[in-house]
Amino acid sequence: MLLDGDEWRAMFREFRSEAWRLETLPQYLVPQEREELDAFRSGKRIDPHTYVSAYAEDLKQLRNEGRSKGRVHVLTRPLSEYLLFEFSRYYAPHVLAGEEVRILDVTDRENPLPGVQDFWMFDRTTVVLMHYEEDGTQIGRELYDGDPAPFIEYQRIAVAESVPFSEYMSE
Repeated sequence: MLLDGDEWRAMFREFRSEAWRLETLPQYLVPQEREELDAFRSGKRIDPHTYVSAYAEDLKQLRNEGRSKGRVHVLTRPLSEYLLFEFSRYYAPHVLAGEEVRILDVTDRENPLPGVQDFWMFDRTTVVLMHYEEDGTQIGRELYDGDPAPFIEYQRIAVAESVPFSEYMSE
């Protein structure tokens, strides 16, 4: 089943304890980000300590409710322009708001998750496969109807093999 619109948003409203994402691409082309990416390219940066957004406020609310969001981004250096943007515009303020963002840098090592595609997992029971064109343009979201066990294992490996975003940035 393909998820879009209200069905997709409901996944984020209705999870009980954890929403978790694996990201594997060097860029994600999202039309809504075009203006912010252009501003980043022209040198504009946000202050993650004072930045306010609906997403960051939602992260704080989730945390207060005992729920969490997290992700691991698998990447290689040199970082793409998009990753630099994503780190500055999203990861830095979202970590401060309570999201557990981790980085799995496979530049100088074997990727422990070869061939695993992007996905979201909700409460370790529901998996949504994220489908992208080669350039990072999203083309669909598919509710996976199989056993979530392999994805739980992918999460375990990704978390065990990665470092917190703040640690990655300090290196």
